[in-house]
Amino acid sequence: MNLATGFLFAWSLRSSLSTPILEVSTDQWRELNASVDGRLHIARPFALPCFSLYKNRSVPEDIEACSAIQANYTSPNFRLESFSANMNVEYETCMSTHSQCLLDTTDPTSPLATTGISCEQGEIPPYYIDISTASDVQEAFKFSKQTQVPLSIKNTGHDYMGRSRRQNSLGLWTHNLQAMSFHPQFVPEQCGDLESQRAITVGAGVTFEQVYAFADDNDAMFVGAYAQSVGVSGGWVMGGGHSVLSPTLGLGVDRVLEIKLVTPDGKLRSANECQNADLFWALRGGGGGTFGVVLESTHRVERRIPLQVINMTFTPTSSNLREYFEILVNTSAEWAALGWGGHVNSAPAGIIYVNPRLSLAQATASMAQLSAFAKANDGTAVIETLPSWYDFFMKFIVEVEAPVGNLLALGSRLIPKANFESGEGRASLVAHLLAQTAARGMPYIPVGTPISFNYTPGTTSVTPAWRDAIWHLASGSSWPYNSTAAQTRGVLGSLHDFVHRNLTALAPNSGAYMNEGDVYESDHEFSYWGPNYPRLLALKQKYDPEGLLDCWRCVGWKGAAEFPCYPKLDT
Repeated sequence: MNLATGFLFAWSLRSSLSTPILEVSTDQWRELNASVDGRLHIARPFALPCFSLYKNRSVPEDIEACSAIQANYTSPNFRLESFSANMNVEYETCMSTHSQCLLDTTDPTSPLATTGISCEQGEIPPYYIDISTASDVQEAFKFSKQTQVPLSIKNTGHDYMGRSRRQNSLGLWTHNLQAMSFHPQFVPEQCGDLESQRAITVGAGVTFEQVYAFADDNDAMFVGAYAQSVGVSGGWVMGGGHSVLSPTLGLGVDRVLEIKLVTPDGKLRSANECQNADLFWALRGGGGGTFGVVLESTHRVERRIPLQVINMTFTPTSSNLREYFEILVNTSAEWAALGWGGHVNSAPAGIIYVNPRLSLAQATASMAQLSAFAKANDGTAVIETLPSWYDFFMKFIVEVEAPVGNLLALGSRLIPKANFESGEGRASLVAHLLAQTAARGMPYIPVGTPISFNYTPGTTSVTPAWRDAIWHLASGSSWPYNSTAAQTRGVLGSLHDFVHRNLTALAPNSGAYMNEGDVYESDHEFSYWGPNYPRLLALKQKYDPEGLLDCWRCVGWKGAAEFPCYPKLDT
């Protein structure tokens, strides 16, 4: 809904550098709304239409809107059309105070979630701007500087770390920046001496489902994420951007050619290797929501080519699990060298791998041992050639994308090639996988590291640990919608403890993927950026000297006190 006139909002700022309550006048809100041509909106919790109480005051239920929300509560495409919705809903809540407005993910129609329950704002900003132009962002920075109201940046809501939310902030929603263009011969601005490349430019709101279809229509293949509703230009690429094609074709940061953004000083900039090159380096790994608000990005694309795919499933038992893990561990270095990437899945147990290098005969030969294992254990192993990445996407991603709308936290570690090259290292990995399965269920392992990609050292700002890793070993924890604040804190603490004591212990000198890391990652500056952090911090201070952009454990973050909705762990 549009901003109501005559409304005075008290912003609670928890910074020790500001007063406890900072009032923004009606005139200031009215002026901001006018400066962005009426695109300032009030944000209310996603599930509010299903509640009769909001902030402990009676409100009318909206039966039609509620029915639509209940029917689509776990649909990513439905959620991405709402500023107030996240894919993982803990960041719609204030976890530390149990301020929330959630339905039961397992049964969104259950009246137990809504009857007599007050819907609360949680971490959802009370106001947001539906970004349409660079001027909208410039006005937001000006407003933030004048009023000290913090900013948060959201696109689709795929954010395991909650960095697109901040309590009592002014939200900037980039989802409706939807332009796409294909370039048969793209040269970045002021880079006239560089060789042209096939590329696609996407607005900040474009998702991978959209760009994959667009690329296919232009005889191209776009290297990107597995989930269809992830945004192309946001945290995915700025945090590194892994893909099942990354082993041979690189991370997202290796393929982006140019980024257009507004930096906190209000300037519209083009960043590439020929202008604002230091900022371009920072954006390729330094993380989203940190150095500016991205409006569009341009990415190198490949020609449309056939791919080899293996889809193997089996039923794990106490008698076959060790053999399965030994096959994975003992052959992963060989598979990586051949260009295989994909996912080791937990449910159903098995793998889906893809390869842009091999012929069908070569792919079949390289997977012979795994295929034999599947056959011997009443499983299946189908190896086939698909005409294009888009065909793979439609067959293996769209149909099986995991539902959202749940409370889910992740933790992960990049596992170096060295761990797979010694008998001791392989034995430790197998022992870990068996122990993790016994304690937490079958492991989920994204195999999307750029291990076989020809990379020029120092050209991106992600941790160098990406470059010699084979696995991105992950674990996750979920919890019910009606958990108490103490129970939520316990789940997050238990996951953190597991990551620190087990995953990190496997590769203590490696790193982690900031987009899918532990919320409480130990030594996050080293884990996410390694030796690149000091330079990133200097660039943060250069482009955002007043700290107008801040988010949880981003480069230059101001500390946990600024983000009170993250629980303080007992450990």
